Amino acid sequence: MDKVVDSAAVAVADIPDGATLAVGGFGLCGIPSTLIAALTRTERSGLRVVSNNCGVDDWGLGLLLAAGRIARMTSSYVGENKEFARQYLSGELEVELTPQGTLAERLRAGGSGIPAFFTPAGVGTQVEEGGLPWRYAADGSVAVASPPKEVREFAGRRYLMEESITADFALVRAEVADRHGNCVFHSAARNFNPLAAMAGRTTLVEAERIVEAGELDPDAVHLPGVYVDRIVAADPTDKRVERRTVRPAAQEV
Repeated sequence: MDKVVDSAAVAVADIPDGATLAVGGFGLCGIPSTLIAALTRTERSGLRVVSNNCGVDDWGLGLLLAAGRIARMTSSYVGENKEFARQYLSGELEVELTPQGTLAERLRAGGSGIPAFFTPAGVGTQVEEGGLPWRYAADGSVAVASPPKEVREFAGRRYLMEESITADFALVRAEVADRHGNCVFHSAARNFNPLAAMAGRTTLVEAERIVEAGELDPDAVHLPGVYVDRIVAADPTDKRVERRTVRPAAQEV
């Protein structure tokens, strides 16, 4: 089945208000910027987004956030976006913070049909005990807080039960995809992308290069096409470096 669609606008056209989105990427590495930009150009709102972080103020998921389209974030890290902090602390945005490995496994488990699992991450913290602020009230008080987790012991060690995550749609970015949806990711850009793709009921992939079916070495495929519903060409130049670090220029002798 040829899963390539004409444009990112076509790919995101049926995402409704209030949809849950699993979005790949880590920082600004491997984020589906073409699909995010297309979704920002729609008027969709009330989105519930699951992603490691929320981009930066003027790029990635930060575009949707700045436009007031995101109602809830489930993330492990949010430190690079000032607008995110403003909306969260003012009560405009609900935020569920979860340990990074737990977030990855919640997505993988959701895509694998596993409803819940036990992990030691968060034992003895507010992740276990509850009370983490998910939403603040306008006066600064906590309006919604995290509930306590179920705890069980295995071999004398305590573990927390975490529920898996599934999403209405997944947005991911691949380096190469064939027309059947088999995907290859480039190095660190692989990050959360395969996990987000697995968790989505409808998965949208933007690929920097689209090839014919059969061109990919089966051993090189990171994400089987069974998880992918639509493919769109990504803008290969639409990339940014989150933090550029360079050495000082060499001193002339």
